[in-house]
Amino acid sequence: MNNILFFLTPKAMCAFVYDDYTIRQALEKMETAGYSSLPILNRRGEYRGTLTEGDLLWALKNICYMDMRQAEARKIMELSRRRDNIPVRVTTGMHDLVQCASTQNFVPVVDDKDAFIGIVTRSSIIKYCMENLFAED
Repeated sequence: MNNILFFLTPKAMCAFVYDDYTIRQALEKMETAGYSSLPILNRRGEYRGTLTEGDLLWALKNICYMDMRQAEARKIMELSRRRDNIPVRVTTGMHDLVQCASTQNFVPVVDDKDAFIGIVTRSSIIKYCMENLFAED
């Protein structure tokens, strides 16, 4: 298996937030999606970073002072993020993909123009390994 597209969840099936969302919009999107972290995209479809529940929690405390009205007025790109998931190109080899997935719960995938095309989840890689490497067990 040398093609990461086999593991790709396409953008159309991904939950994400836009970089111009308010903190409140991001909270609502994360709640609806049910994920603890989401990719951040700009309106051109380029990957900008990763937003986590922890990022939002600290923003509510430190930027919005626990006031939801403030969360409606502040944009997510104003807040500090703990860390961004490192994206890979669609041409990335499996070794590098697995290396990224070992430290990230999802790996953003971009094309040669830096447009976000989807994610590869760590769980999809583990599932593949379980079904193909340990099938006899």
